Amino acid sequence: MNPELRKHFEEIIPLTDEESGYLDSFFKTKKLKKHQYLIQENESVTHLFFVVKGLLKASLTDKEGKEHIIQFAVENWWVSDFQAFYNNVPSVTNIHCLEDVEVCGISKEDLEKMCSENHKIEHFFRIKNSFGYVALQQRILSLLTTNAKERFEQFSNQYPQLLQRIPKTIIASYLGVSRETLSRIQKKV
Repeated sequence: MNPELRKHFEEIIPLTDEESGYLDSFFKTKKLKKHQYLIQENESVTHLFFVVKGLLKASLTDKEGKEHIIQFAVENWWVSDFQAFYNNVPSVTNIHCLEDVEVCGISKEDLEKMCSENHKIEHFFRIKNSFGYVALQQRILSLLTTNAKERFEQFSNQYPQLLQRIPKTIIASYLGVSRETLSRIQKKV
């Protein structure tokens, strides 16, 4: 099993070597280059991905052609178009590599099989889904209740490592501000 993926599981559940081998049989490694897409809008989404290495952004393009960044995904994070993955509908998001990326993917069928056969694995994914839901709720509440400066401060405090890895234009888009507004905020902070 990929050592990073095993370590990630073991943050929540202990694994024996046998369980690790069992899990490994379900995950497939995929490598992508910077600027490639892991998932594109209107595709069928059959896999959930664990990020071993690299940085991705998930975004939606509206009818006017404006990109809205939903989330970033870095090492030890999970990423997919979750609505498409769980509901068997076409993807509404693009997941684009901002760096060279290595991911471990698992299909929905294999995920369901693993969870039905092993309570510890089901527990792991329940906890991860709960964490993801909380993070999404926090992001939505932040967008609804804070100003641009407060959103930047929250982002900087929560993800300081991303400030060096993500171009300012993309950070501005994630925060819902222009690049110029972000520059003004950064000068004041």
